Amino acid sequence: MKGHLPPLFVGHGSPMTLVNQSPGRAFLEQLGQDYERRHGRPRAILCASAHWETEAPQVSGAAKPETIHDFGGFPEALYRLQYAAPGAPDVARRVTELVPEARIDPGQGLDHGAWVPLMLMWPTAEIPVAQLSIQSHLGPAHHVALGEKLAPLADEGVLVMGSGLLTHNLRALDWNGIGSDADFAWAREFEGWMSDRLIQDAVDDLVNYRSRAPHARMAHPRDEHLLPLYVALGAGGTHRQAEPLHRSFDMGSLSMASWSFGPAP
Repeated sequence: MKGHLPPLFVGHGSPMTLVNQSPGRAFLEQLGQDYERRHGRPRAILCASAHWETEAPQVSGAAKPETIHDFGGFPEALYRLQYAAPGAPDVARRVTELVPEARIDPGQGLDHGAWVPLMLMWPTAEIPVAQLSIQSHLGPAHHVALGEKLAPLADEGVLVMGSGLLTHNLRALDWNGIGSDADFAWAREFEGWMSDRLIQDAVDDLVNYRSRAPHARMAHPRDEHLLPLYVALGAGGTHRQAEPLHRSFDMGSLSMASWSFGPAP
């Protein structure tokens, strides 16, 4: 570990990301190595996943978290995959110090929002992982504030990683285009608007994206897949600089965009 570990937001794609070749998969396969080269290996990862929703913040405290196959209708081989990373109970306890309203769930495993990208980023599953829940009913501003409370972890060897999707509308996917980078115009416009605001650190626009961004309702019928982005953004601290790491689309309208939130020079 070299020092400060910039938080990440990664587009985790669908479970099929582990089966089919795509630009997003190729990026994730290199991201772990690239991150270590630039910043050192994290001693632990705290992953805010779009797929764990709770009323108030919760963090997983399992010493050996199970691999949760929280999806249906996919190839049988996906249900046999296991990501046997150790848990990070010490990180869970630290989260409750930084976020007093957070509670530890000793039985929560790793859902596919966490283990799908991590299996590509760090396939040896050696880095301990704790998972953080989101609160969809509380919206983006709440998650920026949640991330801000977690900012000290970046200097304690913990990678704060938000795992979601910059665009997510299951009814607007091209299921015949799995692995394809061909995209829909509305998805490209929304993703471009979000990217511009991230680079500008226009937090007010970002948290009010529903009333300001083009095609916001189409891009996100619900907030849940975008909220991990705000956790990572907040965890970048007050002097952050958003860095685009990857931009591509899968299944027509599924953005695989990934971002880093390191300190501004």
